Amino acid sequence: MADSANRSINSSSKDQHHPQWSDDRQTLNSLLNSEPTDFNLAELARLRVRYCGFPGARDIQTDLDKILSQWQLTEDALFTKTREIHQTIQVYKGRGRRQREDWS
Repeated sequence: MADSANRSINSSSKDQHHPQWSDDRQTLNSLLNSEPTDFNLAELARLRVRYCGFPGARDIQTDLDKILSQWQLTEDALFTKTREIHQTIQVYKGRGRRQREDWS
């Protein structure tokens, strides 16, 4: 029993802090209370890409899943929709420096 508790502590201590966490947390808080507009879908997809496989930011990863569920989307459906959106409009154009396409 002590071994499993130590493994749990060790795995959570290896979680990394994402340098964009603060801005991304604000974006997610907004998305949690929003509808799936073209811009919001693009933001959700951008954050799914950013945090895919990231060893940390569990709260963000949980909320990304929650938003997909709220909007009744799978990840595949989200990416299909956002590819179509990006092919037809420049969703970030005119949104200022803070709303640039930042995939890093």
